[in-house]
Amino acid sequence: MKTIAKIFIIAILGVSLLQAAAFEKQAKTRATKVVISSQKPLTTGNNTINISVAGEKFAGSSVSIKVFMPAMPGMPYMESVADAKNMGNGKYTADVNLAMSGTWQVHIFITPKTGKKIRAKTSINI
Repeated sequence: MKTIAKIFIIAILGVSLLQAAAFEKQAKTRATKVVISSQKPLTTGNNTINISVAGEKFAGSSVSIKVFMPAMPGMPYMESVADAKNMGNGKYTADVNLAMSGTWQVHIFITPKTGKKIRAKTSINI
């Protein structure tokens, strides 16, 4: 009986860990490939977002992220803006606050040392 209980508990933990997979999504832009990810599933509250920008042209760029939820009946406009910290090799990290569940719009602004500022867009659901 104890063996069956142990197997059952291990199975439940295994299934719950599979559903708690990390987050990853590609943002749309014509100039480069931008991938946003998180080591933990996104939740309401503070989240750490990792941003990966492909291409030599964008090495050393300054990157910022804006997540927002448009105003809806009975709810105000919500926004979180952060400058991303350069981690090297086209990788950046930023902390954003997702105040509630729902669909959030994500805009990533990439400003290379030379050239035109780029905006990558996507959305995330919590």
